[in-house]
Amino acid sequence: MRRLFVTGLMLVALLLAGCRGTQSDNPPFHMNLDMDFQPKFGPQEANPYFEDGAAMRAPVSGTVPRGELRDSSALYQGRTADGDYVDQIPIAVNREVLERGRERYEIQCSVCHGKTGDGNGVIMRGDYGYTPAPSYHVGRLRESPDGYLYDVIANGVRSMPAYGQKVSVMDRWAIVAYIRALQRSQNATPDDLPPGERAELGAAPEGGATAQAGTE
Repeated sequence: MRRLFVTGLMLVALLLAGCRGTQSDNPPFHMNLDMDFQPKFGPQEANPYFEDGAAMRAPVSGTVPRGELRDSSALYQGRTADGDYVDQIPIAVNREVLERGRERYEIQCSVCHGKTGDGNGVIMRGDYGYTPAPSYHVGRLRESPDGYLYDVIANGVRSMPAYGQKVSVMDRWAIVAYIRALQRSQNATPDDLPPGERAELGAAPEGGATAQAGTE
């Protein structure tokens, strides 16, 4: 039994000795290939199988990739069937949408347009040579259709680059909703308040004036 144990120990030692690191020009031996080598074509590579020699294939005519059926021009292009910009956001706007819009706006837009939409973001304040970003509070943008803002986010305008590849469709509309909230916050009137708060606002000056008169 002892001899068998010693023999086994020697065999293990020999096996371990054979695992010492040595230099070799031979390719490593893979016990389990684990998909290390795959017959495949990368982007823009040639493929002699097809007549045009291209590995990348266009979608089959008459088909739509799953999840890419864009059957609403209002939602996906911000335009009506006639090609005009939609006047209003084509999705339901609630607090969740506005919070999402605020988050995306502060990540993607505020560096140029500023957190309040005044066009005075950190990039505009630095001497970087960028064309000044417009304020969202000018009359032209306050009166523009919602579809116009969506289109600018998706496709860019003048020196502003397109963000269609960075911002999803629903996030674009969320940003538009938040821009409208910013515009309303900087140009609010008493009529924008709920009736109860509007009454309190109207009563405050009278109460203050009465108190001041009593003091005098």
